[in-house]
Amino acid sequence: MYRKLIKISIVLVYLVIIAGAVVRMTGSGMGCPDWPKCFGYYIPPTEKSDLIWEENHFYEKGQVIILNNTLQVAKNDFTSQNSFNKSNWNLYTKHDYAEFNATHTWVEYINRLCGALAGFAVLLMALFSFRQKRKIILLSWLSVFLMGFQAWLGAVVVYSVLAPVKITIHMLMAFVIVGVLLYLLHQSKVEKNNKTYPKKLNYLLWATMILFLIQVVLGTQVRQFVDEQIKAIGYQKEFWLVNPEITFYIHRSASILLLALSFMLWRIHKKQNLNLKLISTKLVLMVLGATSGVLMAYFDFPFATQAMHLVLSSLIFGVLFYVILQTNHSQKMINN
Repeated sequence: MYRKLIKISIVLVYLVIIAGAVVRMTGSGMGCPDWPKCFGYYIPPTEKSDLIWEENHFYEKGQVIILNNTLQVAKNDFTSQNSFNKSNWNLYTKHDYAEFNATHTWVEYINRLCGALAGFAVLLMALFSFRQKRKIILLSWLSVFLMGFQAWLGAVVVYSVLAPVKITIHMLMAFVIVGVLLYLLHQSKVEKNNKTYPKKLNYLLWATMILFLIQVVLGTQVRQFVDEQIKAIGYQKEFWLVNPEITFYIHRSASILLLALSFMLWRIHKKQNLNLKLISTKLVLMVLGATSGVLMAYFDFPFATQAMHLVLSSLIFGVLFYVILQTNHSQKMINN
């Protein structure tokens, strides 16, 4: 049951990553301008009219309205009179973003629901961990803490009105959570891996992982540049990468090197019949990830390619990390 809950948690965390990618793809990051509620509601509004002040209307404490391009928060439960009374409201001061788009709101709301569902699964997994070894128990509860920290980071991202650096930290924390859960999945196996693997395979795997993590950081820098371009020129995609920074060219070149390393891993795997099927999966994901990058850079960011690129990156990380766990925990490694 514990391992089943780990697998469910991993699937749900990846679902959150996919939902986050959709949020980014649709520009819905500020669909809910407050946190953890959405415009002060547990279930957000569907019409802008729900956020406009009305006379003789009952308002609950914490409910939000949009007034003169500001967010106003009800101080207490009350029924409005014939005119707006400032004494019943507090100005929302976390930021000054005060817009409503029903599609953006519900895309972001669904993203938060996925996060809550994943958090519940991880908590349940931790509760079932008490029959495991002490290290597994500690790491299980660490994953609960990390999920809570990730939720807090989500709030920080909203309060910063999608500051690029905070978005990057939020994304990298998702990788950390995936890594911890995959480690728990591997460590909780009843049968350990007794196969032997060549040392050069392990070295190559770690080299690929290090380069991949550098590549992810470079990618976030490119994304931040694109975010700045959007603020400067709007959604004219054909101009976003007309004069890119040097990080774009390094990122592009590193992707070629990663493809080469992935092909080398696949060749070793096939030549020596190592039965590491995930290596083939990784090569396919790497090719797809590079392809989505090419489409964005040279075909003006076709629809869904940004989301695809992010999701593929998270999948590549998970597959690569689990292969490293498989090879590192074999009882011995042969020289080759």
